[in-house]
Amino acid sequence: MTGALVGSSGIWASAWAQSPAGGKPLILIVGDSLSAEYGLKRGEGWVPLLEKRLAEQKIAGTVVNASISGDTTSGGRARLPALLKQHKPTHVVLELGGNDALRGLPIQNTEDNLTQMTKAAQAAGAQVLIVGIQVPPNYGSDYLRRFEAIFEKVAAATKAAVVPFLLRGVADGPDAASLFQPDRIHPVASAQPRMLDNVWPELRKLLKK
Repeated sequence: MTGALVGSSGIWASAWAQSPAGGKPLILIVGDSLSAEYGLKRGEGWVPLLEKRLAEQKIAGTVVNASISGDTTSGGRARLPALLKQHKPTHVVLELGGNDALRGLPIQNTEDNLTQMTKAAQAAGAQVLIVGIQVPPNYGSDYLRRFEAIFEKVAAATKAAVVPFLLRGVADGPDAASLFQPDRIHPVASAQPRMLDNVWPELRKLLKK
């Protein structure tokens, strides 16, 4: 990744529909700016593209995007109980952690927050997909290694699904510079389908269960 997530005072939490009836999946996305369409036109981000993919594959599901730019795992943990109560999701996607690193928060805190969020969602009857992120190499190799390990560690401990790196093929590809906005932090619209492709295989497996 060419940078770390940037905090923002902007808040976007959008729900396309209410909880579906008849046991149809409702996917709740709890994330930060990478999922909240930061710097993009509405509808260009990977989350609204997910809704389109569900329709294309004739999966009668609903997507609720409760992502907020600048959010941390602590903020997500505080918001999650109300979101679970309101939407009663069948699936929860957790895309948080980058802003924890940006703010220099203890790695153990990030791990604890993700663990508790996963357990809370599972206790509410939802299947959980944890989406990981990486930090720039200037954070130091030890921090980089420990931070990257959080997501798979939490997934293994809670038996949740995991995508190790949301920006695989975007931040680490040969054309990475062209796939980011001028801040060199947030991906452009043309990178969003790739981000969805990174998430989709694991999410599809959960939807089939």
